[in-house]
Amino acid sequence: MKFLDEAKVYIRSGDGGAGAVSFRREKFVEFGGPDGGDGGRGGDVWVEAVNGLNTLIDFRFQQHFKAGTGIHGMGRNRTGAKGADVTLKVPVGTQIFEEDGETLIIDMIAEGQRFRLAAGGNGGFGNAHFKTSTNQAPTWANPGLEGEEKTLWLQLKLIADAGLVGLPNAGKSTFLATCTRARPKIANYPFTTLHPNLGVANSDGREFIIADIPGLIEGAHEGVGLGDRFLGHVERTRVLLHLVSAQEEDVAKAYKTVKHELEAYGGDLMEKQEIVALSQIDTLTPEELKKKTKALAKACGSTPLAISAVVGTGMVEALRALRSVIDSAYAQEAGETD
Repeated sequence: MKFLDEAKVYIRSGDGGAGAVSFRREKFVEFGGPDGGDGGRGGDVWVEAVNGLNTLIDFRFQQHFKAGTGIHGMGRNRTGAKGADVTLKVPVGTQIFEEDGETLIIDMIAEGQRFRLAAGGNGGFGNAHFKTSTNQAPTWANPGLEGEEKTLWLQLKLIADAGLVGLPNAGKSTFLATCTRARPKIANYPFTTLHPNLGVANSDGREFIIADIPGLIEGAHEGVGLGDRFLGHVERTRVLLHLVSAQEEDVAKAYKTVKHELEAYGGDLMEKQEIVALSQIDTLTPEELKKKTKALAKACGSTPLAISAVVGTGMVEALRALRSVIDSAYAQEAGETD
């Protein structure tokens, strides 16, 4: 299944059914009177967050959604049936924007969450509705109201507990494949990862979700490389694991390059707690490891973790550090809710 995190859709709720103009015509009924029923309400357009989806690819093949029209009223005071509703099923984490792409309508952050995007038109009143003591045989009825028509943008921001950031070939995909059952593409060339990947990691019996995004390079916020649009998928995370490859000549520069791109993107990414790790340390000698660890510590202001996903060095400590921050964030959120 291909990954798509943005889609444009056109929706229209159903028109209301028209009211009926009808009179009783039963045999032996001397004064029949009006009995035209009301029209049915038009169908609504809903959006629902469902489990099992992590892409908007379905909306590439179908962009137009129209709810059913309400059935017209009928004689004998019969009200028309309501038009059929239409439901757009989207992944959890999908944001719905107006046509301008900036005005947020709803953020679908919970499984089963539903929201009405467009209400169907009301059905028209039948002529029985207009009967009065002075007008006992009205010959008119209301037409149904028209439905709403909108153009919307769907944008997906994956929901994960931890996010992996770093330059291309920093070992993010290898880290994800080692500690989860995810199987991202791994190769020795830049931009192996072309779209975000999710995996569920386990640390001492506690599970949490990790998101791996394509690598950032200098100028990504200006569109260089794959750009920085994929950073939206780590906006919801509670901690970032910043991987710096031990194969970089200048690990401090590599660290600062990614930090600059995070700052240029915004989205409160600079406010998130960060764990820095020197990855791929199996390629270094002890002297080189000591030198690069010291340089990276000076750049980030703390002692980085030293890990190698290939041989498993430091992986348990890295997962425990991530889980500790995630647990603290959940506990703080629970306290604020109480």
